[in-house]
Amino acid sequence: MSERARKFTVAVIPGDGIGPEVIAEAKKAVEAAASIENASFEWAEYPFGASHYLETGEVLPGSAISEIGKASAMLLGAIGDPAVKPGILERGILLTLRFVFDQYVNLRPALSLPNVPTPVPLDGKIDSVVVRENTEDLYMGLGGVTRDGKLKVQLELERGSYNLRGDIAVELSREIPFAAQVALNTQTGVERITRFACETAAKRGESRITIVTKSNAAPALYGFFEDIARETISSEYPDMLSETVNVDALCYHLVRKPDAYGVLLCPNLFGDIVSDLQAGLAGGMGTAAGGNIGDGLSMFEPVHGSAPDIAGTGRANPIAAILAGAMMMRHMNLEKSAQAIGRAVSDYLASSPKMAMPFEFSGEASCAQVGDAVAAKI
Repeated sequence: MSERARKFTVAVIPGDGIGPEVIAEAKKAVEAAASIENASFEWAEYPFGASHYLETGEVLPGSAISEIGKASAMLLGAIGDPAVKPGILERGILLTLRFVFDQYVNLRPALSLPNVPTPVPLDGKIDSVVVRENTEDLYMGLGGVTRDGKLKVQLELERGSYNLRGDIAVELSREIPFAAQVALNTQTGVERITRFACETAAKRGESRITIVTKSNAAPALYGFFEDIARETISSEYPDMLSETVNVDALCYHLVRKPDAYGVLLCPNLFGDIVSDLQAGLAGGMGTAAGGNIGDGLSMFEPVHGSAPDIAGTGRANPIAAILAGAMMMRHMNLEKSAQAIGRAVSDYLASSPKMAMPFEFSGEASCAQVGDAVAAKI
């Protein structure tokens, strides 16, 4: 008896710059791999990004958020354009989606791939993943700036597991301009990201995770994170080992031996930094994919920028977007399809002559040609 067909609807925001180009190649790979497990995809595309904002003044309306929430998952291209003040689109689209759908995990694999040059020599192969808490810490948007040495800020936000209300009032002894930002780590937030890290390690066949913080400098915020993470591991995953390392020391060790780590459990701020370092060590943003994962709608994306300087030239590298498509399929329990995309990417990079590689890797293949070559190997 043939396997029952499965249909998925994916919300798509191609976004700005090279976003539409690389997302087109990701869709091509997903559709090629879907037949392996008798699956099909319908794409619900939305126009939000810099062009839409400049034309309409609209960033991301609530009606669209409601529609997007009905999808099986979401693909995001890239957000940002020099014509729009930094922060408007990033907070209005990317962070809004993360927070509204309580996407509490930012998952960032780092994998060295065939014929992709790395900036430092490797003894082995980079195969690690940053599991970053994605809704708390310093990214909650709570704070303010004052010019007269007095600051009063009303705090208000909603999360999937709690709401926060309150205010802060700070006054210096002199009229000195200053800024204040509120960071928060909750027991609920730390416990659930720790569970995800442990489950990720188990799926990888590993029995150790590394907790990355800076408790010697911020003992309340990050000492709490460490304590809750260790308590969760010892009580719920007694066979899982853990080690704790300060984020600065980790960065030092990563550069010296980038293939030495597996699962890295990080608070929001440090996870953002470490995951980009890992991407650089593994060969660059052109192969770096990420997932924003929650219990509801999850969103997958290449983590490079919109690169408006090369938009429309064909020089964009779609590998990261294609791998984001594979991450999305794995999240949908289409494991065979996800593996097929991963193998196709590796086979393409391993077997292609120099000129058939992406421009980023000193080749001459256009974005669409790379996408076609990968799809042909699925």
